[in-house]
This record gives sequence, structure tokens and C-alpha cells, in this order.
Amino acid sequence: MSRVYSIVGTNLMLANQPVTLAGLRPGTTCALEILRMWISQSANVTSVQQRVEWGTQASAFPTVTGATPAKLWTGDPASQIASGTGLAAGTCGVNASAEGGGAKSPMGDDSFNVVQGFTWLPTPDETIILSPGLASSFYLFLPVAALTLTGWDVGMTFKELG
Repeated sequence: MSRVYSIVGTNLMLANQPVTLAGLRPGTTCALEILRMWISQSANVTSVQQRVEWGTQASAFPTVTGATPAKLWTGDPASQIASGTGLAAGTCGVNASAEGGGAKSPMGDDSFNVVQGFTWLPTPDETIILSPGLASSFYLFLPVAALTLTGWDVGMTFKELG
């Protein structure tokens, strides 16, 4: 079994602030390998640059809308990661309504044109592996408020290891 899953947020309305678009936190029994992340928006045709950042965040975590990981192989069991609103161990979510006060530790950043979207698709040696029992959450974050707040899509694909 592949045990590959995606968390997805579709047609999101973002808060008018820097915002965590997607977050997850491994449980205690398996590591997670981040395979791909993406962002797009459909409400604006104006060419504008947007900053994006990803990394880990210590507690206190953002308040997110729970998202259930979708299986990418139909024969796989349900993910060990569950939908959750506070990014407790073993949970994930999208579109933070409030950012937690925990310190963010960026692992990477970029800028993208909102008309074209953003895709992070690392080489095999560049994937990010989150250890079981990690005390921090992993995030995909807009560090500057988006100019257009509606029509955002976001996703993160991960593999369960062990």
C-alpha cells in the first residue's frame, strides 16, 4: 500500500491578515513525508506577486477548519491523520481563522504570481519528513495578507511512513 493522502481546501475565503493555508501535525506512531504543496486562486485576473512560506510552528497553533485527508490510492486504509481544528497531534486543517502565538521556524519560502499559482514539488532528497510525536505543526503560510481574499485553493500531499 502506498499510504499517500492529500488535504485540500477549495474556494476558500481568507482572513485579511497573514494566514496559515494548510497545517498538519504527525501523531505518535508514524512519520509524515511532505511530497507536494500547491496554492491557486480564481477570483482575480490581475497579475500580483504573493509571498509564501512553509515550516514548523511551536504551540500555540493556528485555529483551522478541519480537513479530512483524501486517499490517493483507493485500496489504502483511512489516514492516521484526522480532521482537526487546533492542530493537535495527529490532525490537520486548512484556512486559519486565527494564527496561534507559537514561533514559526521557516524551512523555505518563495513568491508566486497569483494568476499562475504556486506548486512545491521537491526532488526526492528535498522532501520534508516530520518525525512521529513532533511537538510542532507543519504549515503552508502566506506571511503577507493576500490582496484578493476569495477563491483560494490549497493542498498538501503527504505519505505516511512506518
